[in-house]
Amino acid sequence: MVDISMIRAAATRLIGHARLTPMLQSPFLDRIAGRRVYVKAECLQHTGSFKYRGAWAAVSALDPAIRTRGVLAFSSGNHAQGIALAASQHQVPAVIVMPSDAPAVKIENTRALGAEVVLYDREREDRDAIAAPLAEARGLTLIKPYDDPEVIAGQGSTGLEIAFQARCERIRNADVAICSGGGGLATGVALALEADAPDLRVRTAEPAGFDDFARSLASGQRERNPRMGGSVCDAILTPAPGMLTLPVISRLGGPGLVVTDEEAMRAMAAAFSRLRLVLEPGGAVALAAALYHPDEFQGDAVICIATGGNVDSAVFAEAISRFGDGS
Repeated sequence: MVDISMIRAAATRLIGHARLTPMLQSPFLDRIAGRRVYVKAECLQHTGSFKYRGAWAAVSALDPAIRTRGVLAFSSGNHAQGIALAASQHQVPAVIVMPSDAPAVKIENTRALGAEVVLYDREREDRDAIAAPLAEARGLTLIKPYDDPEVIAGQGSTGLEIAFQARCERIRNADVAICSGGGGLATGVALALEADAPDLRVRTAEPAGFDDFARSLASGQRERNPRMGGSVCDAILTPAPGMLTLPVISRLGGPGLVVTDEEAMRAMAAAFSRLRLVLEPGGAVALAAALYHPDEFQGDAVICIATGGNVDSAVFAEAISRFGDGS
C-alpha cells in the first residue's frame, strides 16, 4: 500500500519533470461561492493534466530492464497522454487502450506523443480484458490509471504542494474538492495531507449518474456505475472506485460531492472568465461543486483541483457561449 514515504520519494523523482502548479483565486469566484475559493491549476501540468505526475512516477520506478520492454495503459485520454509522454522521455514503447468515444484531441495527442493507440467500445468491451493479453504478448508492463501504488504516490505530490501553498495562504480547516474517477488523485492527496496538513479534508467530486464514490462512501461498500457512457465528463467515468483507493478515502475523506453536466460546463465558463483557465468538463467538476453547491461545505475556504484542460474546441466553445462568465 502507499504511504507518505512513497509519496515523498515520488515527489523527489518528479523534481525537474513535473511543474509546480499555482493555486489561484478570484474575488468573483469567492462571491459566487460565498467563501474563498482556491483553484489548484493542474490543467497547466505537462500534457494538460495531473496524470503526468503518476505516469512519470510509475515509469521511473520500474526496473530498467523491465522498463525497456515498454509499458501499457488504458485510459480515456489524460492518463494515456501522461504515460505516452513519460514513456517517450524514458525512450521506451507505450501502447494505450482508449475508448473510441474519447475526445479527438486526447486520441490525437496520445498518438502525437509517440504511443500506439488501441481503440475500444467502452459500452460493450472490457478494457482490462483487452489490455491483459496485449501486455502478456509483448512483455509490456501494465500501469493502471489509479489502482497502482506508484501512480497514487506520484499523484500525491499534488497534495504536498497544496499543503505548502495552503500554509502560505493561511488556510485552515478547509475541504479539498477533487474531480474523481477511480480515486488515485484523491487518495494520494489525502495521504499527503494526513501527513502535512491534517486539518484539510479531501472530498471526491463526480458527475451525476456516475457518482460511484459518493454512493460507496455513503453505503460503506464498493458501488458500481450502471453504465460507462453518456456524460460530457469523460475524464472521470470509471466503473467503480479503485480497490486501493476506496479504503483510504473512506478513512480520510468527507462525503462525496455530485454535480450535473450543466454545472460542470458552467464552471468551465467561470474558470475561463475569471482565471483564464481552460478546463475540460471532468476537470471542472470540483470547481462546480464549490461554486454551485456551497451548502455542502463548511468553513471560509475551499480548495478545488482543476484536474485537466484537454477539451475539444467545440465543447469549450459551447460552455462559453451558453454560460458566459459562469455566475
